[in-house]
Amino acid sequence: MEIKKVGVIGCGLMGSGIAQTAATAGFDVVVLEAEQRFLDKGFAGIGKSLAKFAEKGTIKETPESVRARIKGTLKVEDLAASDIVIEAIIENVEEKKKMFARLDQVVQREAIFATNTSSVSVTEVMTATTRVDRFIGMHFFNPVPLMKLVEVIRTIATDAKVMDTAIAFAEKLGKVPVRTSDKTGFIVNRLLVPYLLDAVRAYEEGVGSISDIDLAMKFGCGYPMGPFVLSDFIGLDTIYYITHVMFDEFKERRFAAPALLRRMVLAGWYGKKSGKGFYDWSNPEKPVPQDEALRGEPAKAQGA
Repeated sequence: MEIKKVGVIGCGLMGSGIAQTAATAGFDVVVLEAEQRFLDKGFAGIGKSLAKFAEKGTIKETPESVRARIKGTLKVEDLAASDIVIEAIIENVEEKKKMFARLDQVVQREAIFATNTSSVSVTEVMTATTRVDRFIGMHFFNPVPLMKLVEVIRTIATDAKVMDTAIAFAEKLGKVPVRTSDKTGFIVNRLLVPYLLDAVRAYEEGVGSISDIDLAMKFGCGYPMGPFVLSDFIGLDTIYYITHVMFDEFKERRFAAPALLRRMVLAGWYGKKSGKGFYDWSNPEKPVPQDEALRGEPAKAQGA
């Protein structure tokens, strides 16, 4: 089937980004949220993002015309005519299953269901529906309007034509889709998470400071940013959650959360979104490494 109408579940950072990207590509989009205030916040973010793209000349239409293709709703029934529904809510398998069970009763039978998960089993979420052959994972990356990659995840029950349709849809969004199977971590997190965790262990063991490790990987390996800046952008709470899923699956040390990561999450140091992680993000233009606090070093006296 040809995808024309897109449903998005959740208007947070990921959901709003997916909605914006789909609307920019010319699709009609309906975004479902639990409360109007979440829609208002998400739409405000979309407006600001579109304005920036317009300033740079990277969108062909006016922000207003793109925004006009996005509708917000608090009613599941308003997604009934969607050709594809992409869920982007909390990374909790039970909450995702509840949502898809509701959608399964309302949305047209030909529609494709996709979960935008970075770690949850697509197969387990799929079991909440009666359309297992039309269920996939579509893992977008943050920020969605800028990041090109989409992991398209196939379960053992997914119809091959559904995968092909999803791949074609991702390409129409201007993305670079890669095919992968429903194995923990998929491609990116399977390789990325152990790297980020090893950076934390190296830091714990005194290999180098936060900024030195970041600079070494940035300029030594040609990465756009070091592991600690990247971790702060992803969210330390998100990484910590993923470690639980991956360690439960593989039972290997490389997937286990280092003690420092656990302490930071318990303290509410989630990274850029909370204002503090491996760096203090009070001034986003000049983040300050938090070596003294993280290593338990006493603060220097004023004038020392």
